[in-house]
Amino acid sequence: MPFDKSALGTWGEPERFTVTAERIAAYAEATNDPIPAHRAGDVAPPVFAVVPVFNVLLPAVLAVVPVELAMRVLHGEQDFRFHRPILPGDELLSRARPIGYRGTPKGSTLTVHLESRSEAGELVAEQWVTSFFRKYDTGEAVGEQAAEHAFDESLRGTAPVAKVAAHVDDDQTFRYSPAAGDPMPIHLDEDIAKLAGLPGIIAHGLCMLAFASWAVLTEVADADTARLRRLSVRFAKPVLPGQDLATSIWAAGDGRFAYETTVGDTVVLKDGLAEIV
Repeated sequence: MPFDKSALGTWGEPERFTVTAERIAAYAEATNDPIPAHRAGDVAPPVFAVVPVFNVLLPAVLAVVPVELAMRVLHGEQDFRFHRPILPGDELLSRARPIGYRGTPKGSTLTVHLESRSEAGELVAEQWVTSFFRKYDTGEAVGEQAAEHAFDESLRGTAPVAKVAAHVDDDQTFRYSPAAGDPMPIHLDEDIAKLAGLPGIIAHGLCMLAFASWAVLTEVADADTARLRRLSVRFAKPVLPGQDLATSIWAAGDGRFAYETTVGDTVVLKDGLAEIV
């Protein structure tokens, strides 16, 4: 089941998405976002950028990865670059291209680059999605990988500038799924989640990243979405509905902030990086 390197670098067909205030507000509600402008639908939360690209991501993955490996996939990393906030009334055209993969004894990664542009061609948001395919080694590294955003371990000797607590509601996945347009059954069906080797329904990783994004915005960016230019993370462990989160934020200099989210002593979001202007 080799990966198909010939598909690397090729853009897929773009998809149009109309942004509405109602869809923005629904996403904010589904992620327990406290920022008034998000709740009112005046400006999209940062992680809302995944909504317009959802339907172009899978074809880009399957252009490289054999469909037989689909059940082994985990969301490994996410790296957003925001050129401006997404606003109600935007007509976005989004497209995706696989750019590189790498095999390891534990599994293989595939990185897909996505972009969303306005009808006039203005670049609004970019993102790099790294998928991890468990227990399959491609045996080679080909193409480009996503940019590094590793946590600076020297920061652990300093106190965080903020620590934000949050609770994952029992119905969180059932609210997030329609708001994000993500119907993955491991977030909605207990039996299917257990068949996939999980303890039960797990929270969407991007929903947990949305929690971390509003923690960062409220604590170090005056809740101003336009100030966030980059948001990166590695998904370390699954989060279950009903659990409590704590997101710690450290100042890393030059408008850069490192962050990490835990459930008790377990790190669930790691290598978090936010760039604020």
